[in-house]
Amino acid sequence: MSRLTWAVAAVVTDDAGRVLLCRQSRGERRHALPGGRLHRAESPLPAVLRDVRVETGWEIEVVDLIGLYHLSDPAPPGRAGPPSDVLVHVFRARARGRAAAGEPTGGCRTSWHDPAALPETLTPTTRAALTDALAGRSGVLREHPAPTPPAPNQRAQLPPAEPAHP
Repeated sequence: MSRLTWAVAAVVTDDAGRVLLCRQSRGERRHALPGGRLHRAESPLPAVLRDVRVETGWEIEVVDLIGLYHLSDPAPPGRAGPPSDVLVHVFRARARGRAAAGEPTGGCRTSWHDPAALPETLTPTTRAALTDALAGRSGVLREHPAPTPPAPNQRAQLPPAEPAHP
C-alpha cells in the first residue's frame, strides 16, 4: 500500500498572459509550477495561496481548479518503503499587482514565460497542467501526466524493427 501525499500548484498568469514558473534549485533543475505540499489539516485553497506566496513572493487570485493530477512512483528495485503517490490540485490563478509582494523564501528561481515559448525543461506534471490550462480546460482528472512529446529538433525513439520472415 502506498502513502498519498496531497499537493497544490498554480498556473499563474500576469496581465500580459505570461506564465510564472519556478526553476528547481535541486536535482535536475527543471521548471515547475509554483506550489507545494499541504500542511496537516489544511485544505487546498489556502495551501495554494500560501505556497505560491512563500515560493515566489507573489499574491495570487485563484480563478478555478484546472484539475487533479495523480502521480504514482513505484518503488524502484532496492528502494525500501512504500511507493509514493501524490495527488496535485492544480489551480488557474492571476497575479495580483505588477510586482511580487515580498521576497520568495521557497528556494526556487522564478521567471515569467510566454506560453508560446515555454522552456523544454518542464516537469511532466507542469507540461500536462499547462497544456490543459492553455486549452481552457477545467475539472480535468489525470491518473498520470500526459506523455512529454519529443522536442521539435529531436526524433521520437521508435522500437527496433521486427525482422522480416520468409
